[in-house]
Order: sequence, then structure tokens, then C-alpha cells
Amino acid sequence: MIMTQLVGTVPAPSVHADLHSEFGARPGDPDDRHRSPVIKVIDIAWLEFEKQNLADAERFARDFGFTVANRTADRLELRGTWAGAPCVLIRRARRSRFVGPAYRAESTTDLTTLAEATGTRVHSLGDLGGSVVDLVDPSGQPLRVVADLFDLPSLPDQEPLTVNAGGKVARFNAIQRPPRAPARVQRLGHVVIESPRFREALHWYQSVLGFIVSDFQFFPGQRDRGPTMAFMRCDRGADAADHHTLAMTLGPRARYVHSAYQVADLDAVAAGGAYLADRGYHHAWGMGRHIQGSQIFDYWRDPDKFMVEHYADGDVFDNSVTAGWAPMTASGLSQWGPPVTRDFLGANPDPDLVKGILNGLRDDNEFDIHRLLGLLKVARS
Repeated sequence: MIMTQLVGTVPAPSVHADLHSEFGARPGDPDDRHRSPVIKVIDIAWLEFEKQNLADAERFARDFGFTVANRTADRLELRGTWAGAPCVLIRRARRSRFVGPAYRAESTTDLTTLAEATGTRVHSLGDLGGSVVDLVDPSGQPLRVVADLFDLPSLPDQEPLTVNAGGKVARFNAIQRPPRAPARVQRLGHVVIESPRFREALHWYQSVLGFIVSDFQFFPGQRDRGPTMAFMRCDRGADAADHHTLAMTLGPRARYVHSAYQVADLDAVAAGGAYLADRGYHHAWGMGRHIQGSQIFDYWRDPDKFMVEHYADGDVFDNSVTAGWAPMTASGLSQWGPPVTRDFLGANPDPDLVKGILNGLRDDNEFDIHRLLGLLKVARS
């Protein structure tokens, strides 16, 4: 869970000013929240994967900055330095795939409410402690909602560097030598998924799990058709929540896009990336600073080609902040940094991509030929 000490605030009405969010909501647009959701999840707990080679998965995980919480012949549990449950669970399987996320509810009482509303049941999580409700979203993506977990104690953290900023001298008679070493992952921050049933899934996540939209985006030239991406945060009332815990984008397939893991600061992102590069891992895009969410980012591919992000210094909002609106463009993905790559955009030639597009166009969903043209325009804009 996010741990913050708020030392300054920005009045909520001005949060989206000058952030490429000058396009407000229109009549008929989806609301940024549901007024009476079934429950309100409070955080993301973990992600579950299946992978063929646990040795390769563990090697990359350690180099990326995870700590191994538990390892057996068929299971690998990874954690960050902050107290909490393991944030990545990997099972050995014949093929590698993303299984789904788990979100944390406030209590088992919320799980009971959720189970009754969705026609499911609450059951035990076993070794992880606590209880779980298993669900499937309208896109067909499995997910879990959990509560009362056995939280692991915190580990020694990577301290952010003391910096001299402008005329404010905090470091005197001392030098900077950040180690070229794995960045110590603190926690799982968010997951991004693609859905061919974007509007239906958006309403489901808002009405069932209580997510609030921080920012909407739309395809260039298709503002009248409504949003095609939503950055969603947990509703914690007046308490701080990450700009997005779940981001969802319209596309031809229901699939994992990437997940993001918080590290201490810019130097942790940069030095950790240099360490990964030294070891020959595939760099997808970065470094830079995003617009939506504002975080410093750096993207990598693990040995199974899943994209993962180191990030630092992301936005946090309470529930008073309403959604921003902006066009979805490749050039608008960052405030600074190198040009976005085809790899990050998912635009590299890929038989699975072509098959997914053809299936998406044939299926009964929101992804039609006009949406395909809009998506292609994103990559060129």
C-alpha cells in the first residue's frame, strides 16, 4: 500500500490545468466514478503469472530488483521492500502467460458483500492467509479480490539520494556515487490491460470495485466516440492514492500490457536500468517522464517478453480530483525522454497481433474498423 507524508497539496480544480487535459467531459461521456459501487478496493495486491522457466524468471527478478520471498520447484514468490504480501506470484507451467491481478479489499466483510453481489463465494487463500473472491471482468480477464492477508515485514529500503536543487543546498562536502546495481523494488504500483469491451469493462470496474478515473484519453479524430483509455485509481476518500492502480485501453484483444514497480528515485531508475543493460536484457523504452501520472519511467522486457516498468515520483490524488481528458498520441506519452518505440506501442510485426486484430474485428465488441484506424493514427501522432 502507498505510504506517504503529504507536505503540500494542489487545489483539486487546478490539478489537470496545463497537463494536456484541456478537453473536458461532454454529455454522454462516461462518469469518472460510480456513485454507489459494490465495494471500494484499496490497492493492488499482486499479479499472477505462469512461466515455463522459473530459473530464468528468478534471475531476471533479482536483476530487476525484487526480493525472493519464497521459492519451490514449481512456485516463485517475489516481493518489494515495503511491508505487505508478495507482489508477483509465478507458477511453473507448460507455457508462459499472464493469469491475472489481485486487488486488496478493506476487509472480509467487503468480500462477503462482493460475493453476494456477484453470485460468487468467499474462500481461503491458504498459505498467503486471508480470504479471496475470484471474478472475471467483462473482457474475460480473471482477477481476485483479497483481504486479511499475512503481510510480510518491511526490508531495508534503498534511500533516495540527497540532492542539491537550485539554490537549496542539502549535500555539502559530500559526493554522489550511486551504485550501478539492481534498483530495490519497493512495491507493485499498477497494471495496464487491453480490452475489446472497454466501455463495458470500465463500468464494471467502477460499479463493482469502486475505481475512480484520474484521466481519460481518446483516439485522435474520434472524440465524439468517447474514451479509449482510462487511468483508474482506488477511492480512499481523503487519503492519497496512486494516479492509477489499473489502466485500461481499448484494443483487439484482452491482454496484459505492462506492470509497474516503484523504486526510490530517478537515480534508482537510471542506475537500475544501466545494470539491466549491462546484463543484456531487452530495453523497451525510456528513461522519461510520463504526462498522465507524471512518473519517471523506464521499460524492460523479461525473458518471457512481458513488459515491466521501473518508476519513481508518480502523482497521488485523493477522491476530490475529477478526471482529465486528452487525446491519445504517441508524442503525448511523455514530457521528456526519447521518442516512443514501436516495441512499447506494441506495433512490431507479430503473427499474434495480426491474428488478434482479425479476431477482434470479427467479434461482437467495441473494436471495429474505425477504432483500428484510430489506433493506427495514435502510433503516427
